[in-house]
Amino acid sequence: MLYDTSKFVRYLISLFWTVSSLILAIGCAVGPDYQAPKTEVPAEWNGQAFVTQGQASKTTTEPVTLAQWWGIFNDRTLNSLVELAITANLDLKQVEARIRQARAARGVAGAGLGPTVDASVIYQRSKSSSETVGSGGSPTVAATGAFRELFQVGLDSSWELDFFGGTRRNLEAATADLRAAMEDRRDVLITLIGDVGSNYLNLRGLQQQLAIAHKNLEVQRKTAAIVHRRFETGFVSRLDVANADAQAAATEAQIPVLESSAQAAIYSLGVLLGQNPAALETTLVRPNPLPPTPPKIPIGLPSDLVRRRPDIRRAEAQLHAATARIGVATADLFPRFFLTGGFGVSARDLNRLGISNSRYWSFSPTVTWPIFASGRIRWNIEMQNALQEQAFLTYQKTVLTALKEVETALVAYAKEQEHRQSLATAVDNNRQAVDLAMKLYVAGKTDFLNVLTAQRSLYVNEEALVQSTQRLTVNLITLYKALGGGWEEKS
Repeated sequence: MLYDTSKFVRYLISLFWTVSSLILAIGCAVGPDYQAPKTEVPAEWNGQAFVTQGQASKTTTEPVTLAQWWGIFNDRTLNSLVELAITANLDLKQVEARIRQARAARGVAGAGLGPTVDASVIYQRSKSSSETVGSGGSPTVAATGAFRELFQVGLDSSWELDFFGGTRRNLEAATADLRAAMEDRRDVLITLIGDVGSNYLNLRGLQQQLAIAHKNLEVQRKTAAIVHRRFETGFVSRLDVANADAQAAATEAQIPVLESSAQAAIYSLGVLLGQNPAALETTLVRPNPLPPTPPKIPIGLPSDLVRRRPDIRRAEAQLHAATARIGVATADLFPRFFLTGGFGVSARDLNRLGISNSRYWSFSPTVTWPIFASGRIRWNIEMQNALQEQAFLTYQKTVLTALKEVETALVAYAKEQEHRQSLATAVDNNRQAVDLAMKLYVAGKTDFLNVLTAQRSLYVNEEALVQSTQRLTVNLITLYKALGGGWEEKS
């Protein structure tokens, strides 16, 4: 049949827009429409009951900005480490690659809504043979058949009309998967920044413990020297000498353990920044004090977690995807409509491809409907419903876990402040006790056991005070992580 190719193309384009408008107008998509789950959370944090007046956390109904929380420590080295980690961490690069994968998968799913067009070029060469009947009725070949050639150039098009929304539901699921991948990156980012901060502050705490150990070792060696001189003059027994030397040796034994832990923290930071473990050694080996914690920390309301925590948002996106896939499975119960067609030119002679007599076209609407599939479709729907139920339960558990983490972090931070205050008072009293015991000992008014006890108590409580300060800053980081801080703005 002869036909004008340009008219046929215009006809296909017109048909495409007409049917697309019809599908959008009908808007039929089988399966449940996603509705965001209702989340019940307490009106206020229970952990606030453990916070005394003037301590560093407060509930507020105002919007809370927790992005770049590490800036409150006013530590340039920490700021630099966080910035480098955000750009170079390998775990973060992995989830960014998964985002690109999810975005490409969404593009693949969306491509199913449009038609496909394939171009084909065919050249065929064949040879036929002819036979004549010889004497006695037996066939004999009289001559070789002629060669035949066929030249054909064409376009074939196919388009599935998504009347029941299976493809649209698939696109909806892929879009939710993309959202989940983006929230996964934010979750990894929060964890990464928290790990950088925790390792850095642990390092500074260990360096401070090392400084205290060296200081106490120097004092204990001086004390041991005094005891040795008093022993040589006959004022004290050898027992005092042994006790003094033993205490100095015990303190000296703690130094290699602390140095090993400090090196491990430096190596961990190097890996978090995507570098060789020892790459930061020259930068971080110089000791710096632990930064102070802020006097007040706004923590917002429990309802803010649903908006702020990436793991909750990711769980909701996964629930959305699971809901949409019920529609994808349900669409298999209904007929599928296809429009297929093609046009091109075909001729026995290459020179005749351009004439009108060589053109051809075809148009073929098709409907397929699975009448019997041995229950496969309905079992698939049942499976997708079960997966959706699992996603909903995961979402609920994620919310409860987030609430627990914030409550636990609030109590830990508040109680560590009380612990640290008591230790600071104890250290002040220990220092006075050491001075007084040493003066009394030199004056011969007390025995050396009191000096040993006072010095040992001072060292233990000074070390405990540094550890408490270190835990306080790490607990603050844990609270920021639990609140979902560290990604809302520029990061």
